[in-house]
Amino acid sequence: MLCRDSGAGLGFPDKVGPPWVKIGALGRRAWSLAPRAGACRGKATVAIWRVGALRVRIGRERMMAGLLSIGDRAIFAQPHAYMSSLSTPRDLDRANAGLLPVLGLFTTTMLILGGVIGSGIFRKPGLMAAQVGSPGILLGVWVLAGLITLMGALTNAETAAMIPATGGQFLFFERMYGRFFAFLYGWAIFAVIQTGSIAAVAYVFSEYSTQLIVLPAFSEQTARIAFHVPFIGEITPLKDFGVKSLAAALIIILTFVNYFGVKFGGLVQNVFTVAKIVGMLLLALGAFMLPAVDGVAHLTMPSATIRPEGLALLAAIAAAMQGAFWAYDGWNRITFVAGEVKNPQRNLPRSLLIGMSVAMVIYVTMNLAYAWVLPVDAMAGSKLVAADVAEKIFAGGGRWIAAVVMISTFGAANAIILASARVYFSMARRQVFPAALGRAHPRFHTPAAALVVQGIWSLGLLFSGTFDTLTDTLIFVSWIFYGASAYGVMVLRRKEPNTPRPYRVPGYPWLPWSFVIASAIFLLMTIYNDVNAYRVATAAGQPAILNFAFGLALVLLGTPIYFFYRSRRVEAAAADLAPR
Repeated sequence: MLCRDSGAGLGFPDKVGPPWVKIGALGRRAWSLAPRAGACRGKATVAIWRVGALRVRIGRERMMAGLLSIGDRAIFAQPHAYMSSLSTPRDLDRANAGLLPVLGLFTTTMLILGGVIGSGIFRKPGLMAAQVGSPGILLGVWVLAGLITLMGALTNAETAAMIPATGGQFLFFERMYGRFFAFLYGWAIFAVIQTGSIAAVAYVFSEYSTQLIVLPAFSEQTARIAFHVPFIGEITPLKDFGVKSLAAALIIILTFVNYFGVKFGGLVQNVFTVAKIVGMLLLALGAFMLPAVDGVAHLTMPSATIRPEGLALLAAIAAAMQGAFWAYDGWNRITFVAGEVKNPQRNLPRSLLIGMSVAMVIYVTMNLAYAWVLPVDAMAGSKLVAADVAEKIFAGGGRWIAAVVMISTFGAANAIILASARVYFSMARRQVFPAALGRAHPRFHTPAAALVVQGIWSLGLLFSGTFDTLTDTLIFVSWIFYGASAYGVMVLRRKEPNTPRPYRVPGYPWLPWSFVIASAIFLLMTIYNDVNAYRVATAAGQPAILNFAFGLALVLLGTPIYFFYRSRRVEAAAADLAPR
């Protein structure tokens, strides 16, 4: 056995390191390393051996430096690997290396509002009215969904203030549940949640632009060319080709806007977020000032034909909640850029509280305006409720609201693109994604490679033609991780009771538990609705898919990728530690 007096040569920080590390059966040699003199005694905490391929067996004592944690286990990283815990300013600086903290409270709040307020408030109310059949229940769904989302934001803010590093929930889950669960979250973000959101929001921007300009299109016969994908359905890349092409241009433009600097991207976000909020409030004001409208009767009169009762009513509310949650989705994206926020311990929780409260007020106000002008049955039969309301306010209102929607979706797409690339950047820095994605641009100090790869995958989803499936799927997958994040706050309270917490969730533990239970109920009701819809479609001889199963499958596809990168780290560790 070989013992060394210092671990400095291996990249261990001074006076920090595992008490004893044993490396066994690397080829025919066995040797041990100790970070300081006198540490070559006691029980081994780490053993690495070769059985066919390299494998790792780790004891339960948490490694402090030079190691990457995976739950109770750890493996040797490269000499300058990240610490498994990001608690000190020095650690946070390393996690955010190459990125600049330039986002203030106003820009941070605008990022939240810009990411949340997108297409949902303009497209979902009509469908939701058709599901519940009552203006009172419809408004109640928006309030309930807003309160539940606010509970999640207030709970998540504790972890965001505790770990203000770029990468957000990926780093949170690593601390809460280990690297495997964190990787699955990061993979889900890349595979469907955020890239699917980018594609869907850009598509809505382009779709509404047809109210103002004429876009080219292939002939009907050419547009029908399709490719069948098992268990998913028909992929039609040439359908609505003009709309998709403009959406692709938007994704490319915004990707390069954020490539050249987060401060510039933040400025774009501020302008478009303020503009769309002003436009929405003007629409609501015009609705309430509209003469000869019996708004009170519209708000109190239920549908003449849509009257779900009992379990059917609960299922209808759950289905409508899915639409509302899609509109509220995006509140957690600010944690992705936490390392680029000024004074994050103070500004992150404040921006989450302010942003989500403002979003809820705007959404409820907009739905009040819709219901004030249109009876619930008229809302249920409308695809674009906002445009129909605007047309009743003044001639040409539909074109005006189309411009507002384009501004809204432009800002939302920018917010998603800006924030999401930081997750892949962080994953690469943690050696679970290609290393190139973890490099910050030397001049612009942005995750340039991560932005480019994100843009390319978003373009692929855009032309897949499966937007409805992606939208339903990403909400289901998102809420699995939202619930896990809230429960993780309680996990960290037990695992790290002495870690400084600049902000503590109010009403602990009742508020986090309430959000976890609400998330579980929503997920179960979504599965119930998906199964029912699948049965109805197949009985009618129509193609169908279980969206929740599709979402879970996409997430689990990341499992072999994770173990591939883990095996590479083990092999690199063995090569670094083998005697020369």
